[in-house]
Amino acid sequence: MTFLTILLIAIVAFEHVYFLVLEMFLWTKPKGIKTFGLKSKEFAEETKVLAANQGLYNGFLAAGLIFSIIQKNVSLAVFFLICVTIAGIYGSYSTKKIKLFYIQAIPALLALVSLFFQ
Repeated sequence: MTFLTILLIAIVAFEHVYFLVLEMFLWTKPKGIKTFGLKSKEFAEETKVLAANQGLYNGFLAAGLIFSIIQKNVSLAVFFLICVTIAGIYGSYSTKKIKLFYIQAIPALLALVSLFFQ
């Protein structure tokens, strides 16, 4: 893997570690409520278990990407980047927030392109 590819994969992995922190630990805090546009602190409290579950899955995506860098395993990187891309597409479609596509799917797509052209 080239330096650029590793950097792009690392950025995607870092994003997902950040999502993990937001969803598992900051969901009911002002930062989490503002970031996700939650309607109230009460709603955040009612949904914190679901958010923590989402955060855990984001952690698994980050772990897979980090592992692919450590192992220099292109196939593994492709798999996890495709998973991230699909999650970004579905997330932006289901929430009707195109910003999700730009934040999650575009960096993963850039890393995929870098992998295919190295």
